[in-house]
Amino acid sequence: MTAAGTSRDLTWVVALAACFWGTSALMREPLAQVLDAATIVMWEHVVLVLVLSPWLLPALRRWSTAPGRVRVGAVVIGAGSSALATTLFTAAFRLGDPITPQILQKLQPLIAILLAAVILGERLRPRFWWFAVPALGGAWLMTFADPLSVRIGDASAALLALGAATLWGAGTVLGRLVDGHLGPRDTLALRFGFGLPAAAVIVAVSGAGWTMPVGQVPLLLLLALVPGALALGLYYVGLRRTAASRATLAELMFPVTSVLVGVTLLDTTLTWSRWLGIVIVVVAVTALVLHEARARRPGVVQQPAALAVRD
Repeated sequence: MTAAGTSRDLTWVVALAACFWGTSALMREPLAQVLDAATIVMWEHVVLVLVLSPWLLPALRRWSTAPGRVRVGAVVIGAGSSALATTLFTAAFRLGDPITPQILQKLQPLIAILLAAVILGERLRPRFWWFAVPALGGAWLMTFADPLSVRIGDASAALLALGAATLWGAGTVLGRLVDGHLGPRDTLALRFGFGLPAAAVIVAVSGAGWTMPVGQVPLLLLLALVPGALALGLYYVGLRRTAASRATLAELMFPVTSVLVGVTLLDTTLTWSRWLGIVIVVVAVTALVLHEARARRPGVVQQPAALAVRD
C-alpha cells in the first residue's frame, strides 16, 4: 500500500461512495413500507449479481486459490455484511423513522475499531474509552426522540440498525483483508455472489414473499445500482488506496448525507436532544479517528501486518 498522504491516496473516493450510500433512504424507506425487508434485499442482490455476472466466475476461481482467511472473509462479507446487515437495516425503516437507522451508522467506525481488536488482535488502551463513552451516550440521545421515554418500536428499530452497523463494521475490517488479496472488482463480485444465496435463505426462513411488484421495480433498480453497485464499487477502489484512519472518517459522510436527505426530502424533523446526540457522536468519532492518526500513543495498538493491503 502506498504511504499515507501521497497522490495515490483516495480518501475522497471513500467519502463520495459514502455520500451515495446516504441517498438509500429515498428508495429503501418507501419500499420497506410495502414489502418485507428480506424480499427487498434478495431482489437487490439479484440485480447486482446480474450486473456483475461477467466478473463473478473469474472472481470465484481466484477466491478458491486464496488463503483460508481470505476465503472465509469473503463469505462473511457476502452473507453477513451484505445480505443479513442490509435486511436488518431495511427492517429498521418499517419500525422507526427514515433517519434513525442511518444516523446510527455514525457508530460504525467505532464498531470497526472494536472488531479489529477482536478479529485482528489489536489492543485497546484505556484512552480509547475517552472517545467510546461519549459516542455511546450521544448514540442514545440521537436514536430516540425522547431519550427518557423509549418505546418498544423505537428500541427495536435501533437494535436492528445497530446490528447492521456491527456487521458493516466487520465488513470494513474484512474488506481490507479480502480487497488486499483479490482487488476491488473481485471483492465486489464476491460480496453479492455470496450474498444472494444468503438473502434467499433469509427469505425462506423468515417466510417473506418471493415476488417483486412491477410497480416497485424502478425504485429497486435505483437502490441496487446507485447506493449499491456504484457506491460499493467506488468504496472498494478507494479503500485499496486509503489509510484506515482516513477511511473511517470519510465514511461519516454516509450518515451526514442521510440526515440531510431525511430532513430536506423526507419531511422528517429532529428534536433538540437528537441534534445534540448527532453533534456528540460526530465530535467523538471524528476526534477518535484524528487521535488515532496523529497521536504518538494511540488508543488502539495496531498490528501492522493485520490490515496490510498488497498492490
